[in-house]
Amino acid sequence: MAKFCVHCGEKLNDNDAFCAKCGATVEGTSNTTHTVVVTDPNTKSKLGAGLLAIFVGALGVHNFYLGYNGKAVAQLLLTLVGWILCGLGPLAAVIWSFIEGIMILAGSIDKDADGRPLKD
Repeated sequence: MAKFCVHCGEKLNDNDAFCAKCGATVEGTSNTTHTVVVTDPNTKSKLGAGLLAIFVGALGVHNFYLGYNGKAVAQLLLTLVGWILCGLGPLAAVIWSFIEGIMILAGSIDKDADGRPLKD
């Protein structure tokens, strides 16, 4: 009978103590001599998010990157449609994104939309 990882669904060999794909410990094994450090490939960069916010944040790019799609669409619409308000919409979006960029780089915003911590 084939075994599969309960975390990612990867097919396992009978003697596997850890999943080769995600690094999870295989249930039913007692191998405690190994320490496995798994880097999540979906981990976002704090520096990348902060720089996106500062330089192109008025378009919501940093929030799309971090998975905050609602805020990203709001910033994008504020920039694109905000010209109707005599240019106040884009100005507000620039200030908003600049503050978020500083907060990301300072560590006040330290998780993406899925709750994963941002890597340094």
